[in-house]
Amino acid sequence: MGDRELVARQIGRTPRAFRCVAARCPFGAPAVTEQEPYDPAGTPFPTTYYLTCRHLVTAVSRLEAAGGVERWSEAVAADTALAESLTRATDEQRRIRRELAGGGVGADDGRSLDLGIGGSGNPGQLKCLHAHVAFALARAGYELGDRIVEELEPLWPEQCCLAGYDGDAA
Repeated sequence: MGDRELVARQIGRTPRAFRCVAARCPFGAPAVTEQEPYDPAGTPFPTTYYLTCRHLVTAVSRLEAAGGVERWSEAVAADTALAESLTRATDEQRRIRRELAGGGVGADDGRSLDLGIGGSGNPGQLKCLHAHVAFALARAGYELGDRIVEELEPLWPEQCCLAGYDGDAA
């Protein structure tokens, strides 16, 4: 079974703008995918790195439900090192999106190419911790994302989220 099919099983639908797997779990299954800036119809897909591991998606959802977005936004506002990390990652996100777009602009005339991590128009205000965790797992050295990842204990489960499916991951 190929990566696209594994991701479809993880997310419960056909991936819309799938480009490749950017990070794998210890079991070899996709954990983070890299997305095209636009789907085949030209609709923007503003999340370059997309968390697909069900275990991680659930763990980050719990963190968000417990006020994680607000808490980490406050931490960024109070900590210069975290703010600088977010600024560097946002700049990197924009550069990557432009490179992946290869000069294409999609239905939005390229406006989404300048969005931050998770499609944020205001990078100082975090919007989706899933996207920050995905960015950290796909791109080494993102301090803010790494600190959010540290809260996900255990980071990986004892069994792959795809266990029980026929295919490459178990």
